[in-house]
Amino acid sequence: MFQRNKLPAPQALCRFLALGAVAGFGLLVGGCASIGLSGEAPDLYTLTPKSTFGAETPYVDWQLVIEEPLASGGLDSSRIALKPEPTEFRHFAGARWIERAPVMVQTLIIESFESSERIVGVGRQSIGLRSDYNLKLELREFQAEYFDKTAPPAVRVRINAKLVRQPRQQIIASKSFEFRRSASEDSIRAIVRAFDSSLGRAMKNLVEWTLTSAQADLDRS
Repeated sequence: MFQRNKLPAPQALCRFLALGAVAGFGLLVGGCASIGLSGEAPDLYTLTPKSTFGAETPYVDWQLVIEEPLASGGLDSSRIALKPEPTEFRHFAGARWIERAPVMVQTLIIESFESSERIVGVGRQSIGLRSDYNLKLELREFQAEYFDKTAPPAVRVRINAKLVRQPRQQIIASKSFEFRRSASEDSIRAIVRAFDSSLGRAMKNLVEWTLTSAQADLDRS
């Protein structure tokens, strides 16, 4: 589901608590300082690509470039984002993604297309791929939300996509993919699992929509 570096349970717990009473959770952080968290490396987490797709998803013989998603300053980071309120934005202490969230999401989307085995070529712009289509992305939501203080947080993922035909730079389709999943409990591991589920559903729909929309465009031309 996801990976992280292993740490003793008390340290992992206190790092999670170190976000403090950021959303008025009533979490107590007293006593954690004695564990010596200062200067220690954070726990690192990653998510998984999607590997299963609908049988109706077409096989295509064209090439696709996945551009790095745009993201706001709060999301364009390796720090794991949270919202205690709709208008307040913070990050978990002691926990990080393995790389900046937009880069991690770009990598996972590329791997999901590759896992589908339905496309000839897919990759980043940096590899010099001469694409037939480019997928322009924006990471609009990628955070845990603590709006209901009586329940575990919910993770929200929203990706806006524009499919651009090359070389004319013509947008042929656009769509937003949004999913929300409640964590099973108020712990960083459960929250990362909810991220994995929400992003996985978004990537599945994104891959299927992209392949179907671009192939339909080629068939019309």
